[in-house]
Amino acid sequence: MATLATARKGGGRDDDREPRARTVRAGWACLALAAALLAALTASVCLGSTRVPVSDVWSAVVRGVSGAEPAPGTQDLIVWRLRVPRALLAAVVGAGLGLVGTAVQALVRNPLADPYLLGISSGASLGAVSAIVLGAGAGGALGLGLSSAAFAGALASFTLVWAFARRGGGFRPLRLVLAGVGIGQFLSGFTHYLVLQTGDEQQTHGALFWLMGSLGGAQWSTLALPAAAVLLGLLVLLGRARALNAMLMGDETAAGLGVDVGRLRRELFVATSMLTGVLVAVSGAIGFVGLMVPHACRMVVGGDHRRLLPVSALFGALLLTVVDLVARTALPDQELPVGVVTSLIGAPALLYLLDRRLERT
Repeated sequence: MATLATARKGGGRDDDREPRARTVRAGWACLALAAALLAALTASVCLGSTRVPVSDVWSAVVRGVSGAEPAPGTQDLIVWRLRVPRALLAAVVGAGLGLVGTAVQALVRNPLADPYLLGISSGASLGAVSAIVLGAGAGGALGLGLSSAAFAGALASFTLVWAFARRGGGFRPLRLVLAGVGIGQFLSGFTHYLVLQTGDEQQTHGALFWLMGSLGGAQWSTLALPAAAVLLGLLVLLGRARALNAMLMGDETAAGLGVDVGRLRRELFVATSMLTGVLVAVSGAIGFVGLMVPHACRMVVGGDHRRLLPVSALFGALLLTVVDLVARTALPDQELPVGVVTSLIGAPALLYLLDRRLERT
């Protein structure tokens, strides 16, 4: 009896030690990612067609924050008016995509899910482009703003994909992904058709570039809404972190643990669609970030969403900041769409994840 009690007691210490170790690891990961993000933001502002020394960058930032007069010349204009808003927007959008990807993968219990593959981004793009074509982005038709229209499109698309995946009863993660890819492609085709109907060649080219993911329109005025949406999304998801953990074990198990599964799913539908809509409205559809980020973070901090969500937000911010820097500087006289760079990274990652899943079956 004493031996059994000792074994149980020792086992309990081992069981407690692992979550504690992961919590410590998550804290160090957050510190390391925050430091790397600061370095990446600095590099993003320094590098470009005109290189600005680090000391001049931080001097311009200090003057901008304090409201002091800009220094003579063009460097302050380049740093404070152009590059700082773009670098910050890249970090905000990356953090939001990391959060949405983490939440969606828990919601549908599928590690291959992300807003792009499930058609949510395509629905948001269709809503945003429809608003532009109809004049709603300027407060015209239907009275919808660009973000509101993108949110409505994302929510409608996500609902449609979910309905297809649940047809015939039951829930199959692979069917959900296939439905998302099919519906997403259909919506993308309709979106491109609307773009081609604008009749303005320059506007059409700009819209197509934006649809592939672009942060070139970043301004201080466009930063507040996505930043507030990402912060609100993080707080909402952290408040439901334990319920998200329970959802991973299945609806019946989660319900047995006291989770109102139907209500939680509705809340997550709205939260992820809102966040995706806001992000797509300012950056276009950027794929694969929401797929890659949660996987990479789980390998470091585990699957507990209390640790996973903040780490995913920081890593997503770091990833997209670096990707945007590459998109701006990879070619000497041309800027690549951000979505092109993320696709070049994300498509091999998706094939690798699919290969690992097939090996397990």
